[in-house]
Amino acid sequence: MKSTLTLLAGIALLGAGGLAQAASLDLNLGPDAVQFEAAGEVVDGISLGGGVVHSEYREDATVFNAQLMGTNHTRDREVGVGARWTQYDTDVGKGGGLGLGGYGYVYLPNLPEVSLGGYGFYTPSVVSTRDLEDGYEIGLRARYAFAPNVDGYLGLRQLGADFDNDSGTRTLDRGAQVGVRLRF
Repeated sequence: MKSTLTLLAGIALLGAGGLAQAASLDLNLGPDAVQFEAAGEVVDGISLGGGVVHSEYREDATVFNAQLMGTNHTRDREVGVGARWTQYDTDVGKGGGLGLGGYGYVYLPNLPEVSLGGYGFYTPSVVSTRDLEDGYEIGLRARYAFAPNVDGYLGLRQLGADFDNDSGTRTLDRGAQVGVRLRF
């Protein structure tokens, strides 16, 4: 059932990305997880996207997200800030919530094909549903542009959530990842 939901979410995201002015597809793998994301610019400076992470880090966890971001991309930096709905389906709890966060990357002046940065999103208990108390996802990445439309990257990610029936925040995924991002 989870694999069917993951496949359907991926197809829907691909379709939504096709309607956008500029779009990206991102796939990364870690020792215990796989993540797929798609985003598209609906108007200049506004991006709509979503993704799914499936992790077997300690428990079986599938985490879906959909986000609306204000974005700015120059030759020196890339930033985005906005809202994200995150839906958790884990062995220890289920639920979702609306959070805030963003990302930021800087391009190295002497190596313009290299960018360094990260992202973070937080969902507080005041806007969560079902078992979810709060949740977060944070990450760091070093990217290299192999071609004008293709970035490869190495990164670190930590994904966690606190559920009503659990004692404290549970780490759902943590570790290194390798990925590729295609831009259209």
